[in-house]
Amino acid sequence: MVMSAESDAISPADALKAVADPLRMRILTLLAREALCTTHLVDETGARQTNLSNHLKILREAGLVDTEPCGRFTYYKLRPDALDSLVGFLGDLASTARATACADTKRSCP
Repeated sequence: MVMSAESDAISPADALKAVADPLRMRILTLLAREALCTTHLVDETGARQTNLSNHLKILREAGLVDTEPCGRFTYYKLRPDALDSLVGFLGDLASTARATACADTKRSCP
């Protein structure tokens, strides 16, 4: 049974904050390839277990990672739909910026 983050609505700000950390980005890169438990992530990253657990909590709360209990271990799995939402948000920003750049829009100062 896979357990999802508390809310399916993912805040772009929370997701961007979560991926901004180099260790969390490394964790996401590893989880893109396969579901891993904390023990695997310790081996792969060299980070301490308590540090990893804190980073995984941030990724879960941002809605980027799901958990799946398996015996005495918890496996972590990347949520590609969450990354798709983030990419869509950034893509919309880029489209808006391109559209307004052509119009040379700027607000006048008071």
